[in-house]
Amino acid sequence: MHRPSRPRLGGRFGSIPVSRVRGPWTAVVVAAATAASALTALQPARAADAAPGSAAVAAALPTGWSTVVNSGSGKCLDARAAGTVNGTAVQQYTCNNTTAQQWSLTSTGDGYVRINNRNDAQQVVDVSDVSTADNAAVHLWTYGGGNNQQWLPVDEGGGAYHFVNRHSGKCLDVPSASTADGVQLVQYTCNGSAAQRFQVTPASTAPGDVDLGPNVAVFDPSMPSSTIQSRLDSIFRQQETNQFGSQRHAVLFKPGTYSNDVNVGFYTQVLGLGQSPDSVTINGAVHVEADWFPPQNATQNFWRGAENLSVNPTGGTDRWAVSQASAYRRMHVRGNLELSDGGWSSGGFMADSKIDGQVRSGTQQQWLTRNSQLGSWTGSNWNMVFVGSQGVPGTSFPNPPYTTVGQTPTVREKPFLYVDAAGAYRVFVPALRTNSTATTWANGTAAGTSLGMDRFYVVKPGASAAQINAALAEGKNLLVTPGVYHLNETLRVTRPDTVVLGLGLATFVPDNGVTAMTVADVDGVKIAGVLFDAGTTNSRTLMEVGPSGASAGHAANPTSLHDVYFRVGGAHAGKATTSLVVNSDHVIGDHMWIWRGDHGDGIGWNTNTADTGLVVNGDNVTMYGLFVEHYQKHQTIWNGNGGRTYFYQNEMPYDPPNQAAWMNGSTQGYAAYKVADHVTSHQAYGLGSYCYFNVNPGVTAEHAFEVPNNPNVRFQNMVTVSLGGTGTIRHVINDRGGPSNSATNVANLVNYP
Repeated sequence: MHRPSRPRLGGRFGSIPVSRVRGPWTAVVVAAATAASALTALQPARAADAAPGSAAVAAALPTGWSTVVNSGSGKCLDARAAGTVNGTAVQQYTCNNTTAQQWSLTSTGDGYVRINNRNDAQQVVDVSDVSTADNAAVHLWTYGGGNNQQWLPVDEGGGAYHFVNRHSGKCLDVPSASTADGVQLVQYTCNGSAAQRFQVTPASTAPGDVDLGPNVAVFDPSMPSSTIQSRLDSIFRQQETNQFGSQRHAVLFKPGTYSNDVNVGFYTQVLGLGQSPDSVTINGAVHVEADWFPPQNATQNFWRGAENLSVNPTGGTDRWAVSQASAYRRMHVRGNLELSDGGWSSGGFMADSKIDGQVRSGTQQQWLTRNSQLGSWTGSNWNMVFVGSQGVPGTSFPNPPYTTVGQTPTVREKPFLYVDAAGAYRVFVPALRTNSTATTWANGTAAGTSLGMDRFYVVKPGASAAQINAALAEGKNLLVTPGVYHLNETLRVTRPDTVVLGLGLATFVPDNGVTAMTVADVDGVKIAGVLFDAGTTNSRTLMEVGPSGASAGHAANPTSLHDVYFRVGGAHAGKATTSLVVNSDHVIGDHMWIWRGDHGDGIGWNTNTADTGLVVNGDNVTMYGLFVEHYQKHQTIWNGNGGRTYFYQNEMPYDPPNQAAWMNGSTQGYAAYKVADHVTSHQAYGLGSYCYFNVNPGVTAEHAFEVPNNPNVRFQNMVTVSLGGTGTIRHVINDRGGPSNSATNVANLVNYP
């Protein structure tokens, strides 16, 4: 798909993202005083909107007990030693779910609140000696109505606030931006830093509850719908245009019914916490739009997801207008589903889902539907693939370009977080299925294993690679909460059946050229929901599954990768020779986008350098929903026997400066998908490869797919496209099919050999 040049970020909210608004907060205090009558009891001011003489409609604060977590340190506001006497220090401390870390924000009028501690509700956060000085200590004191005991919560988006003292006009602050336990908080001149930013999250008292970190919002059906909507809107405002930002969010709904509009932006994952999608019902919408990128162009709607929810869509139709890395899993739509927003959209993935009505693909260029049940499907462009699904059209490639495989040969669904009947968090790991159709949950609870949180290390922002590796060495699984984690050493997964489950597009960035993660040649490892983002020093690889020469058989319990994404460039000038190497046998890839950036920061032929996206050396490896784009040599190299791919989407690199810079020996260009000459068995269904040589439209690729001439190496239903006629793909596969060029943009080939 052609991704045109981007407009100035900001969409309908202006040219400056909300999360970047900084500067003196004096105006906010003045605004609050001027517009006091317009503020309801628990509606804080908004940093981005408040100005002298104007009132802001702000997100409602939680009404019950909450945790207050500093954004800089990731640590909780805490009453030292659980004290309840006047003068008890208000400190930051590692979050531990005790009542000393639970606070209520109670209105005192005019938009201000007092901050009460749960151990003694008469004790509030107080500036000592009624001081107006910087670094005046903050402690607990019996509430007496003083202005030094009242705070203005100013909404910064995504559930984050800074708190301005009514007496001094100064902000609650962690001195020197410390990350240490036991540091007493102070007031300080407001400066917009992370040391003054606090995440306010409702505190659950459910048995077995765990601290999921500062970037997880957990909703309960007892919460007012308006409170939930305010938080959802705040997160979306921050994330709608935040394509390469560092913010990450997970939005979790406990079992029950909600009336809300859930608009899903970048790096936001929306999850139901039931054992079935029908345990959580959203009356309204769970949707993705393309309003931020006129004219409703969804070709850059990446990095987001919805899982384990049921939706009763307003008006009967929901919309999921996305492109790559936007998983739609375990969803039940009681109505229709649109996959575009009028402008182009380019590639998506749906699995283990039920759509009661019609799926309308619209301008979607390609799509994979796996193990789902649809009322019906309409629409096509270049490459629509259905595997193990019901209510879908039969194979008719290329008119229309449908590829249908009746059964899914071997697959395991993605692990997911849920709460049990007692209210405790657990992780469900679905069982392996063979020759399957439709969903795992249609007839009740799916087969699989439930794991308690005592078996997980909960990774939160600030965790180091050494801490994560220590937990893995102790035999722990990982629940990686939303955040960006820099790694100065490789994460080593060595225990069979280890689960690494990321929330909110949790991101690993390898520093100093290390490999981000290695997986031993063992049974049953599950890696899910994580993004590997190449660092600025070249890594030889970003992830390796099995060591070189791995040979153990894992057919009964394979390692599986679910919603695992790779990125080289875009957020910064990343470099990695190969993104993913699969050495183990029987590995399952279940939706991956492996991407060398074509836009963003750090982009250029000699800047975000990367040879190959995926190399498969293991035998009997199966891939569903494989997206690999823009690498500078082969996009995918398959060296193992018995490989299978169900849906492949590729764009060749946009930016070869000339033909001489992009030669594979004497061959013009590199094939997007190369099966090695020694391979004797391979199957692939529904493949697309596109070129858009916008730096030099004279560049040519000899062929998109290169395979040995063997009757057991079989490719079915292939398409090549010259996007806008910008460049040439001379043949589809080997010397067959094509061309795609300025005269004939699209070329189809039904089978090879």
